[in-house]
Amino acid sequence: MTDKIKEFKTLLNQAKFVTFLTGAGVSVPSGIPDYRSKNGLYKREKYNFPPEYMLSHDNLIKHPDVFHDFVVHNMYFPDAKPNIIHQKMAEISNQKGAIVTQNVDKLHTKAGAKNVVEFHGNLYDNIHCLTCGKQFDYHDYLKDFRHHEDNGIIRPGTTVLYGENINPDNFQNAALMVQKADLLVVVGTSFKVYPFAGLLEYSSPEAKLVVINKEDLDIDSSILAIADDATNVFSQI
Repeated sequence: MTDKIKEFKTLLNQAKFVTFLTGAGVSVPSGIPDYRSKNGLYKREKYNFPPEYMLSHDNLIKHPDVFHDFVVHNMYFPDAKPNIIHQKMAEISNQKGAIVTQNVDKLHTKAGAKNVVEFHGNLYDNIHCLTCGKQFDYHDYLKDFRHHEDNGIIRPGTTVLYGENINPDNFQNAALMVQKADLLVVVGTSFKVYPFAGLLEYSSPEAKLVVINKEDLDIDSSILAIADDATNVFSQI
């Protein structure tokens, strides 16, 4: 165990309330691709539009077939299982903390975490027709994006798309969990997407910040930065 991981373990043990801020890198070991790494989702060139547009409200409305094809083949991984990162975070947060995640895969919840704020929603809950509001199971959405009774477009869950606002309750709950923490742990995120990246502004001046990411995020306020695979780190705590 490296000195940095030992220090992280000590900080976790000493903390009264730990809030984890997680991104796509947390789910990569479960077989779900991230977005901005060299092998990430945003580097794929099958589609004619930039990835931010592919996942936009505009694309959903104007090109629902293209949107559906992209989401079904790149975003849904219903058979993915939580990994050691999810499991350890669930264990810690259930005792004394919370998880605020950008991820839409529900793996934190599958791991048994009870205090999860899904900042960008998820792909599995509240799948509905934009015309009539009828609810659908995600299995139905995987087969077709059209509600044939009224020819409406079926929307994939509560996921926040580019061009849409964050659910105010999600933002408020996330900010509250950040504010409450005496230890903040940022894991598996480039921390480039706002308003998620701005959540640190709500942290207590006394809160300690740990950053765990393969690439250095250069967050000035961190007291401990671990440039390592998060599975390696969490398997040792």
